[in-house]
Amino acid sequence: MTDAVDLATRNFATFWTSLAQTRGHEVIRRPGFLAVDGQGRANLRILLLSPDPTAEEINELTALARRSSRTVVVEDPYSSLDLGELGLTSRQMPVMIREVGMDTAPPTLEVTRVDRADQLETAERIVVDGFPLRAFQPYRPGEVFPKEVLDYDGVELFVIERDGVPAGTCYTIDDGSVAGLYWVTTMPEHQSRGVGRALMNAVLGSLKGQPIVLTAAKAGKPLYDSLGFKTVGNATWWM
Repeated sequence: MTDAVDLATRNFATFWTSLAQTRGHEVIRRPGFLAVDGQGRANLRILLLSPDPTAEEINELTALARRSSRTVVVEDPYSSLDLGELGLTSRQMPVMIREVGMDTAPPTLEVTRVDRADQLETAERIVVDGFPLRAFQPYRPGEVFPKEVLDYDGVELFVIERDGVPAGTCYTIDDGSVAGLYWVTTMPEHQSRGVGRALMNAVLGSLKGQPIVLTAAKAGKPLYDSLGFKTVGNATWWM
């Protein structure tokens, strides 16, 4: 299971690096952690890359968190640190993986791979308003997904429509070993109508040939369970 969490963690790092580089944000990388120091309305994001960061690394990341004037989120896929002394509260979320070779049903709704600026803006608005990303509300185009994200190696976005209306989206990134799914979102008015399953089936069908990883929110886990994802660890998120 540890190997699977390592694979997932490397993909999480690739995901946050893709956003930082396309947004022009500072990236601090050490063997034991990755930090993205956001600008504008973005927060300080820290990802643990090892279950055993050194004392020096722990001191550095806690210092980053203490001196930040922004909202701080620390993602620990290994649940190895207690950061309660920083005044942060924790919640657990499962890290999940879907192995290669599993069957995928065809999508029952229209799903489009994003390759144009207008489609990217649609996906971005769905994430900001539907996920939601409250720090980025009210919505401003290009703040979460700059146009450069479409040219970032390994990144793909998908938008699903229901009755001709954009209803959901998903951000994926293939790092060469695994593919990761992020911000799988269904707009509230389209929930419980098969949109999430149809979107997932389309995305899973496009990512055949490699394992697929994600971190599941409580509401999404039953769907991921039904699609063949297995829990390989429990991440602790400090916020």
